[in-house]
Amino acid sequence: MDYELPHLSELEAESIHIIREVAAEFERPALLFSGGKDSVLMLHLASKAFWPGKIPFPVMHVDTGHNFEEVIEFRDRAVDAHGVRLVVASVQESIDQGRVVEETGPRASRNRLQTTTLLDAIESQGFDAVFGG
Repeated sequence: MDYELPHLSELEAESIHIIREVAAEFERPALLFSGGKDSVLMLHLASKAFWPGKIPFPVMHVDTGHNFEEVIEFRDRAVDAHGVRLVVASVQESIDQGRVVEETGPRASRNRLQTTTLLDAIESQGFDAVFGG
């Protein structure tokens, strides 16, 4: 009898295995969550990895301060639905603390400023592994 999994099922099983391994091997992992399709999938896979239990690590969002209100509402609903703790790292706070300088001009973006905010949050929260998608 052939027990070969279809390719997508194989990828899902491998992803779930990796998530479980990281949770077992690291003391303080976290899952990055922007509300986009990649992070929604990662949250879903983490949920499947630990079902029927809860995801044993927090979700972290790097907030640029330029999100649509609906994105923040979706983020909050998703976090509540999965029963996980939300950590929000704020680019605006990084600007206010002088850690980064906000760009000006017609092409100004806060996207590049997220890196410092992310790294500072990883350090301050003591995360030793971070999932991203």
